[in-house]
Amino acid sequence: MNILFLCTGNSCRSLISEAVFNHLAPAGWRALSAGSHPTGRLNARALALLAAKGIPTDGYYSKSWDGLPITPDVVVTVCDSAAGETCPAYLGPVLRTHWGVEDPSHVNGTEAEIDAAFERAYAILRARIEAFLALPPERLAGDRAAFKAALDHIGKLDGSMP
Repeated sequence: MNILFLCTGNSCRSLISEAVFNHLAPAGWRALSAGSHPTGRLNARALALLAAKGIPTDGYYSKSWDGLPITPDVVVTVCDSAAGETCPAYLGPVLRTHWGVEDPSHVNGTEAEIDAAFERAYAILRARIEAFLALPPERLAGDRAAFKAALDHIGKLDGSMP
């Protein structure tokens, strides 16, 4: 199964999602991340956070959704539309869901406040990815509507729920 984590800049939230998913996913499952308007660089704090968690990021880079090497089965947008952020709309015959997360790279404050924002985004994304990976395989292969409903429900997890 191929998963695409999509946002606008592909420097922070989608990167975190790609790295965490690939770190936890079973063999044969793969995540990529991309942006509709990639920044061309990965966020240094996001990379440092992932390194501190023991999650490799070798070979990752900020990339466009144009010309991806795979066709995704599932597209997960992670932009924060609640904050007025424009989410890219992936067109194509894929299952789509939205897991909006506040962009920690836009947080202003003390170093501790910024670090806390990155930790919060990581916790939310990791909880959602763990919930995705815990879905029963028969649900993934069977009823597409039930799979979509499960993914949409996962998008509401806030990182503190099991």
